[in-house]
Amino acid sequence: MIKIICVGKIKENYLKEAITEYQKRLQKYTKLELIEVPDSTSNDICKILATEKESIEKYIQEKDYIVTLEIKGKMLDSIELSQTLDQITQHYANVTFIIGGSYGLDEIIQKRANLALSFSKLTFPHQLFRVLLLEQIYRSYRILNHESYHK
Repeated sequence: MIKIICVGKIKENYLKEAITEYQKRLQKYTKLELIEVPDSTSNDICKILATEKESIEKYIQEKDYIVTLEIKGKMLDSIELSQTLDQITQHYANVTFIIGGSYGLDEIIQKRANLALSFSKLTFPHQLFRVLLLEQIYRSYRILNHESYHK
């Protein structure tokens, strides 16, 4: 099972539609759970990270393989990501991706990760990044199943 924990809610309909489309496409390959936790309304960055950490931790299980999405994480191309996902799913029942809020992830969540992953040195809007992550997971399954899509 793939679990994606995200801070904040999707507001734009076009992003909701894209997310729904990838959820539908991924049903063929894996069970997918998208979890939205509220973003903090505090003005204190430390409080924001601590509050978001507590919300995220409610959905992490001890047996999960944790992948955090971080600017300083490891960069993989799509084929490497598919191979990594394949290796992980051979040993773990649950792969949990975590997308932090505007200030990133609390250090405790970062240290808990089995893999810190970066898609780019660029900064993406968190809402848009969910679509990017879902697309890359979908692409990974297509690659692993030798199906046309990845070029």
